[in-house]
Amino acid sequence: MDAPAVANATANPKNTSFASLKQIEAGLLNVGYAEAGPANGPAVILLQGWPYDIYSYVDVAPLLASAGYRVIVPYLRGYGTTRFLSSETFRNGQQSVVALDIIALMDALKIDKAILAGFDWNGRTADIIAVLWPERCKALVSVSGYLIPSQAANRAPLPPKAELQWWYQFYFATERGRDGYDKYRHDFAKLIWQIASPKWNFDDAMFDRSAASFDNPDHVAIVIHSYRWRLGLVEGEPKYDDLEKRLAVGPVITVPTITLEGDANGAPHYPDPSAYAKKFSGKYAHRTITGGVGHNLPQEAPEAFAKAVIEVDGF
Repeated sequence: MDAPAVANATANPKNTSFASLKQIEAGLLNVGYAEAGPANGPAVILLQGWPYDIYSYVDVAPLLASAGYRVIVPYLRGYGTTRFLSSETFRNGQQSVVALDIIALMDALKIDKAILAGFDWNGRTADIIAVLWPERCKALVSVSGYLIPSQAANRAPLPPKAELQWWYQFYFATERGRDGYDKYRHDFAKLIWQIASPKWNFDDAMFDRSAASFDNPDHVAIVIHSYRWRLGLVEGEPKYDDLEKRLAVGPVITVPTITLEGDANGAPHYPDPSAYAKKFSGKYAHRTITGGVGHNLPQEAPEAFAKAVIEVDGF
C-alpha cells in the first residue's frame, strides 16, 4: 500500500548524546548499546548502517522513549565499544551472523519480541530477523525496502551505471582497498556520507561523533569481510550455511512492515518501491520522505522515522 509522501519536519539535530550507554555480554560479543525509555515499555531495537553508528538514532531514541517505548540502539560488531569476547573468534561480516548477534542481544536483555527498525546493512539485519525468527519481530521498519541478497545474485553483473555506484565494493575486493580503508577510514566514511546524502548538511562535530566508532579494532576486518563475502570472494563459516541457504531464495517477510525511502538517497538502492512491495505479505505500507532526505534517513528525518515505528506498532 502506498501513501502520500511525508515531509521531513526536523531539519536540525536536537541531541548530541544519549542519556544512557551500557555494556552487556551477548553471544560472541560484549555489546555496547544506548538505552532510553521505560524498562517495562514495548521494545524497539534500532539498527545502524555503514559507515554510520548509533548516532544515526540520537534524535529518534528520545522521541520513541517519550512515547513509552524501551529503545535499544546497539553498536554492531566492529563498531564503537562492542568487542569480541575471544581473540580467536573469526571476524565474520556475513549477513546471517550479524542477525544472530541481535538475537543474542535480545536474549541477554530478556527481550522476547521487539519492533526492529534499520537502514543500510542493518535494515538488512532487521529484514533477516523478520524472516528467520518472525516470532521475535513484532513489526518492521526498513529503509530502502527488502534488502536480503544472495551471493549468486550479487555475482550477476549490473549495467555500467549501476556498477559505478558500487565502486567501493570493488575497491574492498583488493588488498590495496583494505589498506586504504584502514588508513583513510574517516575520510572514506565522510565521502560516503556526502555521496549517499547529497543534500544533508551535516557538520564536522556530527560526523566526528560517529567517526569515533570506526576506531574499533575489528572495524576494518568486519567491513572488508562483509563486502568480499557478498561477492563470493571469501568464505563464511560453515555452521551458518543452512541460514544462508534459507535467505538465498529471497523469502517473503510476513510481519507488519513499513518501508521508507528518502527522496535524495544517493546510495545504491531500489529506485522504485514497487520493485520490492511483493516481498511483504503482511500488512504493509511505504512512505517516501521528502525534503532532500538521503540514505541516513533516521538522522536526517528523525520525526518521520519515529512516526513510522509508532505507526507500524499499530498495524
